[in-house]
Amino acid sequence: MQETAATTELKNQEKDSSLGLILSLVLAVCLVISASLGRVDVGLSDIKELIQWMWQGDDGPPLSASAQVFLWVRLPRCLMAALVGTGLAVSGAVYQALFRNPLVSPNILGVSAGCTFGAALGLSLSINILGLVQGLSFAWGLAAVAMSVLLARAIAVKPIIVLVLAGMVVLSFFNAGLMVIKYFADPYDTLPSIIFWIMGSLTRATWSHVMFIAPITLAGLALFLAMGFRLNILSLGDIQSRSLGVVPAPHRRLLIIVSSLIVAATVSVCGQIAWIGLIIPHMARGLAGPRHEKMLPVTALLGAICLVVADTAARSLSTAEIPVGIITALAGAPVFAFLLYKNRKTGWL
Repeated sequence: MQETAATTELKNQEKDSSLGLILSLVLAVCLVISASLGRVDVGLSDIKELIQWMWQGDDGPPLSASAQVFLWVRLPRCLMAALVGTGLAVSGAVYQALFRNPLVSPNILGVSAGCTFGAALGLSLSINILGLVQGLSFAWGLAAVAMSVLLARAIAVKPIIVLVLAGMVVLSFFNAGLMVIKYFADPYDTLPSIIFWIMGSLTRATWSHVMFIAPITLAGLALFLAMGFRLNILSLGDIQSRSLGVVPAPHRRLLIIVSSLIVAATVSVCGQIAWIGLIIPHMARGLAGPRHEKMLPVTALLGAICLVVADTAARSLSTAEIPVGIITALAGAPVFAFLLYKNRKTGWL
């Protein structure tokens, strides 16, 4: 019996390792294809030229136009897509575990609405300060989460239920504030900028944005992986968590803060990108199972793959670039409907 259990566990580990390796290879292929596609052709010669330029420094010849496009436009955008997809997907998985609800997405506490309000406020101000829009968006996203948590603590009846309801209140409040800003915005200049920002896009991606998002996303992912076993326990409910020796309140607070920080960082740079945080965790559970130690790495890789593919489609399907939020919304709705149908008899909902 013990040998059978050990053999089964070994097979599961080999399966998980194979799945992770396959998804990592798929992500690498998607990044290479995405970096090479676009209005400016980028080939292996340009990458070789870039490597030589980085090795030689200022002593080497100047970069060609296509190599500069790859270095300053294409490469940071591809990395940004992978980081944003990873951050939104793993944050959605953590939220779904904490709130014990498969329909929860990263905007449950109003963080996306707060970020959008802050960005719209920055776009409507006639102040030319570098990073003003992103800074206000990030600050108001964190403020929205703080308002949800403080409102829930002030009521303090049933923490999880009240926190969700408080998030809905804050979400409605910031949506109302956004409508006010849109109503008074200049219809020929500011309003189109606000609408385009809301739809979500990676056109603004630069190396500075990558350096801003990368440590937040990767550090958050490392924390989630380290707390995977505790996430399994927290998803059972407060009573079961206490009986197993895990105090839910501080762990839940830490995970909510880190998840909201990741979402605020991504939305402040790229705008609202829907469905990634809702659908990808369910796809990962179908591949790796419900245990978060195994499911979270798969979630991160799937999120990165999906957003890289979506961003590649957004800038390749038309002569004018399509906001990536439109691509994810168009693809997300039928995929989620398929998942609902596929899991209709499994007790998934």
